[in-house]
Amino acid sequence: MAAKSTTFARIRAEVIRLIALIPPGRFTTYGSIAVHMNANPRHVAQTLSHLTDEESAALPWHRVVAAEGRISRSMAPELAARQRARLEAEGMQVDPEGFIQNSDAHFHVVGIRRNIRWSEGE
Repeated sequence: MAAKSTTFARIRAEVIRLIALIPPGRFTTYGSIAVHMNANPRHVAQTLSHLTDEESAALPWHRVVAAEGRISRSMAPELAARQRARLEAEGMQVDPEGFIQNSDAHFHVVGIRRNIRWSEGE
């Protein structure tokens, strides 16, 4: 079990590092981060859903959205409203269904896929 928790700690640290690099007025997706990391988009979403209050205050978590450039439909309504307000405060327009408008102009490319080995022996 220790190897699994070490692996998840490393994945979590990389997700946090990448989110911190997303510039204001831009967004990326759970899937884009996951592809870069050789991970599953659910790992990215899980990391975001378990941020501490301090991490949530310090990180631009609101700049990570679901596939197709939309606020996640599974997010709690009050959290989705906070994400929408923060995205709009950075100049992005979000339609009533949660899609970021003119998304190509705001999409942040995380980078080329990295060949990361998350634990020894993988």
